[in-house]
Amino acid sequence: MKKSNISKTTSYHYVKLAWRTLLFLTVLIIYAVNKVKDKSIDPLLQKYKSNVYIDVVCIIIWAIFIIEMLFRFFPSRIESMGCQKQFKRNYVPIESQVKPNRQPAWRTFVAFASWIALNAIFVVLYFTEIIDGGVMIILALFYSVCDMICILFFCPFQTWIMKNRCCVSCRIYNWDYAMMFTPVVFIKNPFTISLFVVAALLLLEWEILYRKFPERFCINTNKTLSCANCKEKLCKHKKQLRNFVKKIAEMEKHKDTDNG
Repeated sequence: MKKSNISKTTSYHYVKLAWRTLLFLTVLIIYAVNKVKDKSIDPLLQKYKSNVYIDVVCIIIWAIFIIEMLFRFFPSRIESMGCQKQFKRNYVPIESQVKPNRQPAWRTFVAFASWIALNAIFVVLYFTEIIDGGVMIILALFYSVCDMICILFFCPFQTWIMKNRCCVSCRIYNWDYAMMFTPVVFIKNPFTISLFVVAALLLLEWEILYRKFPERFCINTNKTLSCANCKEKLCKHKKQLRNFVKKIAEMEKHKDTDNG
């Protein structure tokens, strides 16, 4: 059988997964080493003597994600259509005049409430000084890795809450950066605050356009979102993983039947 090539969009997301993982592990190691030395991972957050290497790492984290988010405000040929469908250039209307088939609002609310409830735990731990700002930064970087895993392999929001077909049709795709930087919003630091502000603006733009042009976001009104017109094939590995899990479950079922 002829193997299908990985699309540029999929390759781009694998690269993002690799460097985000590297960044997460680097900061985790730096935090552990400096914790042993009784220093903060970010000297700007605590009253410790500044460490130039830690300062550089913090600035690199800030610069990378700020650039990523700023690019998301504009159309891109390499990004997934999941975060590009709000733009007019990506809207190809379907001939039959039908109303946009929006996902139920309660699913969006459950996704939002679940995320707030999860992060409320860490916020409480932070304000009770059980964990520090360094842990919150590491948590944000961990979320950035999980973001790529959700796109490429398995997404709990898609599977258990939103029930959308794939990332292309995801209602909350551009929530990713706001969700990613939720842990650092309470840290009084210009770097962390600016990250969350830009992420919040990206989210606000998404929600405004969703309400103003719902036809751009829905499968039944935008041809661009159909499987036939999909060029990125981000769902490929998710399908492979689901089929693998299904086969394992069937094997276990047959094994139990044979033993019975």
